[in-house]
Amino acid sequence: MMLLKKTSFYLAIVGIVAAVLLVKKSIQEKPSPPPFAEPARSPFAVSLAASGMVEAVRENVKIAPPRPSLVQKLFVEVSQKVKAGDALLQLDDREARARIDAVRAQLGALRASIVVEEVLLADALDQLERMRKRMAVEEVLVADALDQLERMRKLAKAEVAAEEELRRREFALAKAEVASKDELRRREFAHRVSEARVAKLKSDLPVIESQIAQAQTEIEVLTVRAPRDATVLQVNVRAGEYANVAAPDPLMILGDVEKLQVRADVDEQNAPLFELGQPAVAFLKGTTQNEMKLRFVRVEPFVVPKRSLTGDSLERVDTRVLQVIYELDRPLLPLYVGQQVDVFIQRTPRSKASTNAPSIGISTNATSGRKSP
Repeated sequence: MMLLKKTSFYLAIVGIVAAVLLVKKSIQEKPSPPPFAEPARSPFAVSLAASGMVEAVRENVKIAPPRPSLVQKLFVEVSQKVKAGDALLQLDDREARARIDAVRAQLGALRASIVVEEVLLADALDQLERMRKRMAVEEVLVADALDQLERMRKLAKAEVAAEEELRRREFALAKAEVASKDELRRREFAHRVSEARVAKLKSDLPVIESQIAQAQTEIEVLTVRAPRDATVLQVNVRAGEYANVAAPDPLMILGDVEKLQVRADVDEQNAPLFELGQPAVAFLKGTTQNEMKLRFVRVEPFVVPKRSLTGDSLERVDTRVLQVIYELDRPLLPLYVGQQVDVFIQRTPRSKASTNAPSIGISTNATSGRKSP
C-alpha cells in the first residue's frame, strides 16, 4: 500500500514538471523564418521608399471605338509596331457603304434631271427668241393696220368708207396688239420657270454631295487608327465581337516602349519628405540585384488614391499617393510595361531637408516635425 502511494506521488510530480515545461515551450516565441527572397535595400544612407510601376514613355494609349459596333477585322497583333495613322481595326461599315450607294444613285438621277431641264430651258429660250422675232413682224403688221385705220378714218370723215368697216379695222388692230403681247409674256414666263427648275436642281447637288462626303467620313471614322507611333501592348478584342464604348477594358493598349518611365507612388504621409531633383534607383520586385538608375522628370502635383497594390499585409487601400515620374534607360534584363518595382529616392537628413522643403511648397516646420505657431 505504501509503495503504491509513493508511486502515485512521483507520477504526480513528473506530470506537473511536464506540464510546466510544455506551457513554457508553448509561450516561447518562435524565430521568424528566413525570407524567401532578400528584400531590396536602399543604396542611400537616407532615402524615401516608394512603390513604382513601369510605363511606356508618354504613358499608354487606351484605344476605344468611336461608337458601339461589331468588329469586322483586326489589322495588328500584340508586339507589332505601328506608325501614326496606321489602321488598327475595322468596325462594321456595311450600313455606311449602303448609304453611299443609295446617295450616289440619287446623285445620278439628279444630274440626269438637270440635263433634261437644261434641254427644256434651251427649248424655252429658243421659243422665246422666235417669239421676239415674230413680235418684230407683228409690230410691222400692227403699224400697217394702224396706217390703214388712219386712212379709213379719213375716208369715214369724207363719208367715203362705211362706219362698220372703220370699227372692224379698230378691232383687228386691238386684237393684234393684245395677242402678240400676251404670247410674248407667256413665253417669257415659261423661260423663267425653266431657269428656276435648273437652278433648284443645281442647288440640290451640293446637298447630295455633302451626304456622300458625310457617309465617307463615317466609314473613315469606323476605321480606328493609331494616334501616334507606338507598339501594340495588348489586344482585348477579336473579329466578330461587339465593341462597346463603355467597356471595362480598352480594345487595345498602345505604348512607346523604346523608352520607359517609372511612376513612383509616394505615400501622402511621406510626401513632405520628398525633394525635387534628388537621384533615385529602382529594383525589380523580389530582387536586390540589377539596380536601375532613374532620372527625375516631373511631379504630378495632384494627390490621388493609390491604385497599384503591392500585396503587403500592412498596406492600406484608402491611402492617397503623390505620383513622381522618372525616366530610365532600358536595362539589359527583360523589363515590361506594367511591371512593379521598388523605388528608393535619396533625401537629405531631416535638419537639411527642412531647408529644401519650401521648394515644393511645404513649410520648414512641417518637415522638421515642429508645429507651426
